[in-house]
Amino acid sequence: MKDLIKHIAQALVDHPEQVSVSEVEGNQTSVLELKVAKDDLGKVIGKQGRTARAMRTILSASSAKIKKRAVLEIIE
Repeated sequence: MKDLIKHIAQALVDHPEQVSVSEVEGNQTSVLELKVAKDDLGKVIGKQGRTARAMRTILSASSAKIKKRAVLEIIE
C-alpha cells in the first residue's frame, strides 16, 4: 500500500523525487504519512480535496482486501 500511494503521488507532482511515504503500523490500523514539496501540496490535495479523497478511497479499497484498515495523512 505504501508503494501504491507513492506511485500515485509521484504521477501528480512536479517534483517526484521529493515524495516520501512513511508507514506507522498498529494491530488493526496502518497510518500512511505522505510528504511532498511545498509547492506540490495543492496538486496532491486537489480542488476541494477531491484528489486526496480519491487516494483515500483507493487506499481503503486495497486495505479491505487484506482485512486491515489504512488511513492516509498528508503532511505539510
